[in-house]
Amino acid sequence: MQDSVSNQKAKKTSPTPKAIFSRLAPAGLLLGLSLSAFPALAADENSEKTNGAEPEGFTECLVRLEQAAIKAGVSAKTATEVMSKVRYVDRVIELDRRQPEFTTTFADYFNRRVSDDRIQKGRKLLLTHRELLNRVTRDTGVPAPYLVAFWGLETNFGSFFGRMSVPDSLSTLACDERRSEFFTKQLVAALQIIDEGAIPADQMEGSWAGAMGHFQFMPTVFLKQAVDADGDGRRDLWNSLPDAMMSAGRFLQSMGWDGKYRWGREVVLPDNFDFSLSDGRRLPLTEWRNMGIKDAFGRPLAQADVKAKLIVPAGHRGPAFLAYDNFKVIMGWNRSEFYAIAVGHLADRVAGAGGLHVPPPKDLRALSRDQVLKLQQMLADGNYYSGEIDGILGSGTRSAIRKYQSANKLVADGYPGPEVLKSAGVE
Repeated sequence: MQDSVSNQKAKKTSPTPKAIFSRLAPAGLLLGLSLSAFPALAADENSEKTNGAEPEGFTECLVRLEQAAIKAGVSAKTATEVMSKVRYVDRVIELDRRQPEFTTTFADYFNRRVSDDRIQKGRKLLLTHRELLNRVTRDTGVPAPYLVAFWGLETNFGSFFGRMSVPDSLSTLACDERRSEFFTKQLVAALQIIDEGAIPADQMEGSWAGAMGHFQFMPTVFLKQAVDADGDGRRDLWNSLPDAMMSAGRFLQSMGWDGKYRWGREVVLPDNFDFSLSDGRRLPLTEWRNMGIKDAFGRPLAQADVKAKLIVPAGHRGPAFLAYDNFKVIMGWNRSEFYAIAVGHLADRVAGAGGLHVPPPKDLRALSRDQVLKLQQMLADGNYYSGEIDGILGSGTRSAIRKYQSANKLVADGYPGPEVLKSAGVE
């Protein structure tokens, strides 16, 4: 069995989701099915628009931003009209500063996003918009179930774009010293979008950080990747699903989406597997096969040179995945492995696949930021960790946990299990 599948020409009558999956589901890799710098936010984080007292120098900052926009090519009329109506939003700064008190377990993250309701709705929309989705796939190589999956995770299929004024949010952030340069660029890009006539300023709403439309593009991404797919002369990612879908496909294509392969797959690991191999190394599929790894149905993996990395997001008691190059593309959309797995699996489910064979354990604990700080300090004291002690359970901390586990004859899965937490004084 080959580990890739050639693209099929779209038939005049589209198959059901179940048929799509069965056609693409031999033992080899499936045909690849699928933005912003910020993940989509929950509705309650976008719904409040509180304008607090302007900080000192805010008015002068707006003048500088207006001048910067004009210098970048925005018409003086647009820049002046929009910036004269901008208001400071203290809620935006609150959200930008907020550190989550507790981390999210993989089970909680995954189950909230890959829900039965979202799967069923995604399957219906896959059929409803089959002609548009087939067109995007033909033009970009990104198969429909991935586009639907991104759409579902970013805005719940277009049901919530965010309610914050993008000019207000970006001006507030651009006038804040923490990330002024980045958000100044985003604001100027937003004004360029308004200036080109894509959307009126008073209708440009999105997340607190300025992500917009069906797929939550940041303004600079909009300028580079958005297209007018419906031919009305505007790139409208809010009100035109053809524009939004084609733009999403073009963006994924630009990041290197390979239409011959899928995102990854759930796999079954053999007994006594060396979990230290889940350290991000990318090995040919044949090597993983030779270690005894099988697909989720217990079948041998294909003999192929396709490289993949092993991911165990919930530790050795949870599901295991082999992630291919398209997984890195998804990570280019949102730098979270949890997110990338959720997109990939939701795409599989929308295409007709079943659920995980090994569900994520529900008894794993969410750690507070203070607990992660303690854990990092313990690892640093033992010379396992040299990164910043910031309370964030990222890849550097997981690598340090893996080293600690190996040194103490524990399962080296990089997950902060009970033994590791006890050593760190986290009860």
